[in-house]
Amino acid sequence: MPALYATEVRHTRSTPVTYTLRHRTYLWLVDVDDLPDLPRLLRPFARFDPRDHFSGDASSLRAGLDAYLAAQGVLGADGRVVMLAHARVLGHVFNPLTLYWCHDRSERLVCVVVEVHNTYGERHCYLVHPDDQGRSEVAKDFYVSPFFGVEGSYRMRLPLPGDRLDLTVQLRHGDGSRPLTATVRGTHRPAGTRGLLAALLRNPWSTAGVSLGIRRHGIRLYLKGLPVQPRPTHCQAHPAQEESP
Repeated sequence: MPALYATEVRHTRSTPVTYTLRHRTYLWLVDVDDLPDLPRLLRPFARFDPRDHFSGDASSLRAGLDAYLAAQGVLGADGRVVMLAHARVLGHVFNPLTLYWCHDRSERLVCVVVEVHNTYGERHCYLVHPDDQGRSEVAKDFYVSPFFGVEGSYRMRLPLPGDRLDLTVQLRHGDGSRPLTATVRGTHRPAGTRGLLAALLRNPWSTAGVSLGIRRHGIRLYLKGLPVQPRPTHCQAHPAQEESP
């Protein structure tokens, strides 16, 4: 079941300045109950640690997810759970977006959990119930970019990946504006030894590249004159998670 996706992440801002960033990386698609069993020499390049998700203190990814779903009153999501995420690479990980497609025992999709991390060491989950086309909308209530406040809603399109990965998250404000559209598009690749080695050659230390890229683009936007919005305090992430300097 494990798969790799060679991806391009694109963020397009339309206001108050027009700006587009593109970043190439790769993502894992895994069953949380059947994580990849890699050769010993490759394990430092792909580790899935429960400390990096949810409360950070669960014994496994599944336990952390189940605790979150129970707190939200979700019943019946006791079947297969497919997660799309970065793995730890050389001890480092930063997952701006982690997705969990949660099924019941008859393989019916029950919900999708959208886990968001910011660069301040905080994390937050959105629970959504997509329609048949994978579309849903949820109010924004977590601070991510320093150039956007906590307002508006996210319109999401989150179909379960197959041969292609095609995700869209769009920020919408109450005045009808759509200041940010983010897309993640990618192509399925084998997740065996050769596939991982090829991904590492294309994107060495990919998770550090994500962290550095976010900061680099943040500096460019700041130099363009975008005002920084005040940051509210959210639940602090586990210390193992990437934090801002």
